Amino acid sequence: MSKAYPSNLSHAQYEFLSDLIPEAKPGGRKREVDMWEVLNGIFYILLEGVRWRPLPGDFPAWQTVYTYFRNWRQDGTWLHIHDSLREWTRIEIERYPSPSEAIIDSQSVKSAAMVSQSVGFDAGKKIKGRKRFMTVDTLGLVLRVLVTAANIGEREGGKQVLQRVKQSGEQVSRLTILWVDGGFNGEFFMQWVMDFCRWIVQVVLRPEQTKGFVLLKKRWVVERTFGWLMGCRRLVRDYELLPETSETFIYLAMIRIMVRRLASFLTP
Repeated sequence: MSKAYPSNLSHAQYEFLSDLIPEAKPGGRKREVDMWEVLNGIFYILLEGVRWRPLPGDFPAWQTVYTYFRNWRQDGTWLHIHDSLREWTRIEIERYPSPSEAIIDSQSVKSAAMVSQSVGFDAGKKIKGRKRFMTVDTLGLVLRVLVTAANIGEREGGKQVLQRVKQSGEQVSRLTILWVDGGFNGEFFMQWVMDFCRWIVQVVLRPEQTKGFVLLKKRWVVERTFGWLMGCRRLVRDYELLPETSETFIYLAMIRIMVRRLASFLTP
């Protein structure tokens, strides 16, 4: 067992994940590594923002931890775990598994020096890096995320991430209303959402002649989710060579949040 790092899963938290962990492939060698420790190693990378090779020695070998992270990204295991936990979290607080409303927004973040793929310049925010398009329910739980170059426009990136949401099928069967900010405003975008997704777009604009912080209806929910992500050092800046890896770390951050909530519900 590794030291008690703040990023470690408790026993109760691991119980929620254990049933979602894939079994070892049939016909191969018996799995000898402790999956609890593998997950702790991955969450250590996420929260502390270190590289894979300097992973502390009381975790399994970094090659083993990274291989599970990469393989589960490629075969969709992380996404399956994330979606299952989101449904459980909603049910636990007596909500329908499928939300009826969603919020979409984007966040531009700087990229690390060695990152070159899918990197652009956001002229509006003066940031060179990548842009995260996020769709969340009214609880702030992520439906789907898309990471692109920072120069991708709101409506263009919005269409791509909404296509992913729509492909979720039954998970969004009740979804009817999409809340957006002014960056996604526009007749062609609204018409596309109506034709392709069958959803209604509601634009929430900042009141004119206001200064400082203003709490905007529905939009504050996705801003809070962005704030949650900033608690993970690996997500403060985009260090990943592939945008798909960035998306996986975002889902992992939400997995950690949801599994902690679910475990807290059982605490007397």
